[in-house]
Amino acid sequence: MSKVKILADSSVQLTPEEIEKYDIGIVPLTISIDDKTYTDGVDITREKFVEEMDSSKDLPKTSQPSIGTFMKVIDDVPEDYTDILALIMTPSISGTINAARQVADMTDRNVEVIDTEFTDRAQGFQVLKAAKMAQEGKSAEEIKAAIQKVRDHTYLYMGVTSIENILRGGRLSRFAGTLSTLLNINLVLIVKNNSLDIAKRGRGRKTIEKYMNNVMEEIKSLENIKAIGISYVDKMDYVNELKEKLAEIVPNVPLLIRVTSPVIATHAGSGAFAIEFYTE
Repeated sequence: MSKVKILADSSVQLTPEEIEKYDIGIVPLTISIDDKTYTDGVDITREKFVEEMDSSKDLPKTSQPSIGTFMKVIDDVPEDYTDILALIMTPSISGTINAARQVADMTDRNVEVIDTEFTDRAQGFQVLKAAKMAQEGKSAEEIKAAIQKVRDHTYLYMGVTSIENILRGGRLSRFAGTLSTLLNINLVLIVKNNSLDIAKRGRGRKTIEKYMNNVMEEIKSLENIKAIGISYVDKMDYVNELKEKLAEIVPNVPLLIRVTSPVIATHAGSGAFAIEFYTE
């Protein structure tokens, strides 16, 4: 009989209660701020990281987990687990999946690395589905088929109110020439099919607000939305507006609002947020 362990990298948006309840293993990324190095979720919280980032002299640096870090998490998985599925964030944001694949090739455990094509709560939807099924005794093949369906019906929209971090971090390098000459530029980004693309650009926050009004209409029109997440860096004013709108249009859909991970905060910058949801 198969027994499956679910792992995820620390960019995933999960509550401590979810991680404990569903026995999810977390592989932490490394963060450096002004020559201080931290392990994500181990010796620095998300809230503390944002405080440090907002007051730092230089752009923080995030590093994919080392081979040793990944290997330790795998070594800690009890031997009675026949399969280990590592659900990792999109490579459009981090090279973490490369380290995971190296470890999968090195270990004698049955480890399979899955590209979730997302991060944050959008990645979390797949991780939770997988972990719940694992606890029900489902096989690795059954779990992979189920999370593919979740992935295919997941939406992630990100509002970026300051482009400095995302340009300096190189995540939108192909747009750098056109964006860097514009003042007060705001962006709406879409994560889909392992690509981080600009859906809308313009001056001022009204650009984002108008686009998000369309997203609210999209949510209103969709059937069977299973869950919604709003993740943010450091400002709650517009997040609270979105919360109120969602309470009106989909009052019975579970909604999680939390500070995002250091890797997303670093690249998206102060004022950024994301809304994520999926349907069945």
